[in-house]
Amino acid sequence: MYMPNPEQKNWLRERMESRQNQPNLTLEQKKLTLEKLNQAVVFENFLHTKYIGQKRFSLEGLETLIPALDAVVEFGSSLGVEEFVLGMAHRGRLNVLANIMNKSYEEIFGEFEGKAYADAIFEGDVKYHLGYSSNLKTSLDKDVRLTLSPNPSHLESVNPVVGGISRAKLDGKYDNDVNRLAPILIHGDASIAGQGVVYEVVQMAGLDSYQVGGTIHLVTNNQIGFTTNYLEGRTSIYCTDVAKTTKCPVFHVNGDDVEAIIYTMKLAMEYRQKYHSDVFIDLLGYRKYGHNEGDEPRFTQPKLYKAIAKHNNPREIYAEKLSSHGGLDANLAKTMEKE
Repeated sequence: MYMPNPEQKNWLRERMESRQNQPNLTLEQKKLTLEKLNQAVVFENFLHTKYIGQKRFSLEGLETLIPALDAVVEFGSSLGVEEFVLGMAHRGRLNVLANIMNKSYEEIFGEFEGKAYADAIFEGDVKYHLGYSSNLKTSLDKDVRLTLSPNPSHLESVNPVVGGISRAKLDGKYDNDVNRLAPILIHGDASIAGQGVVYEVVQMAGLDSYQVGGTIHLVTNNQIGFTTNYLEGRTSIYCTDVAKTTKCPVFHVNGDDVEAIIYTMKLAMEYRQKYHSDVFIDLLGYRKYGHNEGDEPRFTQPKLYKAIAKHNNPREIYAEKLSSHGGLDANLAKTMEKE
């Protein structure tokens, strides 16, 4: 309601109220969604079993980021986007590289074992700093290019880099047609609320010289930053309140509800293509392990982590929902996991 433009408000209201914010996925789309969740969950489980104790900044608790990004790429390409430029911190990067960018598992596991750099003439950087580019064919047979910017640290410093890459590509390759390229920034809840560079980038987003047609900001909100209660970590109610300074819409969505997330991502993508403004999605989940896999969060948050240990992952929740509503045979989820 803080957005001053009546047309934008009405556009959102009409779309949200007419559907009561209920997604309407076909059986085929539900299967694809389960498949993306499957990839995300099994990948993390494998790393946790095979490379135990190694830092990987796991996505567990927010595995729905993978179907969320998949929905943006699929739907965005149908709205004319030919290239996405992504920037993100460490958390979930390996999963995004494998299951969105299609970097081979062999290459990623090779990096865990140090083989990737054995013959190289340079010292390799750590695996969760690396960038990647790939060309994909979507399910609707659209060609789309994905570019993930390398991010050696620190967290949000990649934001202006992604903005600069996007602007350069728009100027040099896409005739300044902002419908053909969209930047995506993936933030953590503690860093988006706490780091000044976020505010600087958001405030410059509407200026002619820095215009990239709107960035999709996706917050992997595990509610704890460095295992801190949010009331001790920031003054604002939401970690995304920086968005209100430039009157951008913010969607808060349950990180366990994958269909709601896909619905939200499509709405956000459509809004971005229509109004060329930044848009924020606050993906509320949790973090299964500590800041990295060497940390033990039970020392500082014993009650919270007792609850998290008993909580089903998003794939289990979705598979249960599909089989109990008769959408999918219960055995299909098992078969997909095995595959």
